[in-house]
Amino acid sequence: MNLGKLIRRRREQLHLTQDQIAAKAGISKPYLSNIETGKTKNPPTDGILRALERVLQFESSELTRLAHLARTPADVRQEHEMLALELNKLRDVVKELLSVGTSEGAGGLDLDSLAEKLSAEGNVRHLSAGSVVPIINNVAAGYPQNFTDLDYPPSVADEYIRCPDLDDEQSFAARVVGDSMEPKYHEGDVVVFSPNTPAQGGDDCFVRFDADGGTTFKRFYQDDESTIRLQPLNSAYPGQSYQREQITGLWPAVFRIERLRRS
Repeated sequence: MNLGKLIRRRREQLHLTQDQIAAKAGISKPYLSNIETGKTKNPPTDGILRALERVLQFESSELTRLAHLARTPADVRQEHEMLALELNKLRDVVKELLSVGTSEGAGGLDLDSLAEKLSAEGNVRHLSAGSVVPIINNVAAGYPQNFTDLDYPPSVADEYIRCPDLDDEQSFAARVVGDSMEPKYHEGDVVVFSPNTPAQGGDDCFVRFDADGGTTFKRFYQDDESTIRLQPLNSAYPGQSYQREQITGLWPAVFRIERLRRS
């Protein structure tokens, strides 16, 4: 329930008029009416909300918490709501565990059945620790030549990073070289590529060429069935077209790690 509807419902439950509430909270009746009907552009200030909490007998900070949430960007609110749902689900699990443990003893708890029930309901997200991803180059050396093997056992690469929620065992990372992919990517940024993710037109891809084993990082477009265009994002560099058979590897970027401050 939104802030205005909550205030109006509590006022009506207390059998109070808008005039009475406005006078006690130190605001005008028209402003209170706008709050209740959702016509205010922004939520009231914390001072006004605390006054309304006092007059309408809300718990401390109940209205201010809702107002702060309303000021939060939509994507953050969505994440907050998802976490709240998961918290409620965990509370139900704890209640069920306590109930089973009390009524039947520890031996009566079927953990497998409980896990199946939770998975079937689909309200609990499964998080992955992700993959340990090798970084296959450094800026000084440029992009690697003869890059043909995606199997990097431990200690082969000079540097590794862990990438959350990435389950592609063949994933690898490369440091961006040069400025051809600016402004989105800057030299030294680390980009993670997933060979098991199909490349689609418009993806930024790590590309391997057939003739000399050379590699590059460009945006990929499929101009027709046999022609691939590799387009730098920096307008100072022209795009180049290749026959499909000239390219033996085309792996899309799935994560980017960038420096927030540059010297």
